Amino acid sequence: MIVLDYPYVSRLLVDSVLELGLPVLDTPQARTLAGDAPLDYIDEIEFSARLALGGKVYTNSENGLGHVLRCRCNEDLARQIDICKDKALFRETVAALHPGYRFLRVPFEGLTESAIPDIPCPFIVKPTRGFFSLGVHVVNTPADWPAVVRAIAAERAALNDEYPETVVSGGEFLVEQSIPGEEYAIDVYFDAEGNPVITNILHHHFISEDDVSDRLYYTSAGIIETWMLPFTDYLREVARECAFRNFVTHIEVRVTADGDIIPIEANPLRFAGWCVADLTSFAWGFNPYECYFKELRPDWDAILTENRGMATLMVIGDLPSGLDRSRIRGIDYAGFRAFFSNILEFREIDYHQYPVFAFAFAAIPEDELEAFKAALAQDFTRFAIMD
Repeated sequence: MIVLDYPYVSRLLVDSVLELGLPVLDTPQARTLAGDAPLDYIDEIEFSARLALGGKVYTNSENGLGHVLRCRCNEDLARQIDICKDKALFRETVAALHPGYRFLRVPFEGLTESAIPDIPCPFIVKPTRGFFSLGVHVVNTPADWPAVVRAIAAERAALNDEYPETVVSGGEFLVEQSIPGEEYAIDVYFDAEGNPVITNILHHHFISEDDVSDRLYYTSAGIIETWMLPFTDYLREVARECAFRNFVTHIEVRVTADGDIIPIEANPLRFAGWCVADLTSFAWGFNPYECYFKELRPDWDAILTENRGMATLMVIGDLPSGLDRSRIRGIDYAGFRAFFSNILEFREIDYHQYPVFAFAFAAIPEDELEAFKAALAQDFTRFAIMD
């Protein structure tokens, strides 16, 4: 089954739902986002009954998790969702895999300017229920702490203007040690026995050490070849600790200089958000949604043989949180598109509603990646045409 919700539903996802004959929970959001597509809508009673019988479910957005959790008709599924959505609970559940990793669960009221948490700097502060890097702060030195607390207090009231409280909440925060290393985002489903099947691995590039944005993700044959086996082995251990089965997740990890794999978070019942999972189809030529529902295993040896030398990437046209978006009267989309020589798909986003004006999917030769990364360090505010 499928739950469709804001912020975005892609054409590929709608077409996949039709081709796979998947029933869709009937909600106003689903009907608006799917347009006139002749989907097989089912009501909440039938949806709950299918969940109770163990029916597979996928939601494009964490906004849709409330529909799945409300009936609590599949307690094991609800348990797996809860482990992922509560970032502190996820840390606690996999703690045996990382005995030296330090973290704290702190209520908002416990974040005071005068009491810095007992974790060595640098460390990260983020909502235990979060999404899209909202409310995430890096504390590099004790002197940074008071300003971070003030920033969190200022942001807290606005957190739920764009996403519901089930997705982002400012009531409780996770304080955790910073993890040095390269960051990767993994789209994976776990079969009935808890075996992980990876459908894509994306490298998450950061502009600087302080950057916590989601601006650039990319994949390549080299990334898949290097990390497929280590990540599969690691996710098998995660599945054992969390008892993941018949479950789909988007898991983010960091790999240290010593080769240790440390998880950052796990996002339940979906691959990459905002339908960025479509990147799998652009890069590798197979449908990730079909893989999950039919329990298909990609033939990576054959796939990689045909896809060497190129990187497939996704760039978010993001806007800084302090920008008054009500003053934007347009976006220089032509200027933004000029970053790319081979656009695979371009999505314009309502920048008044979200701090994002576009998602761009593109392919470039791998040997041009470093120059491309340098170009992306620019401030994207310059594409906003202000009053």
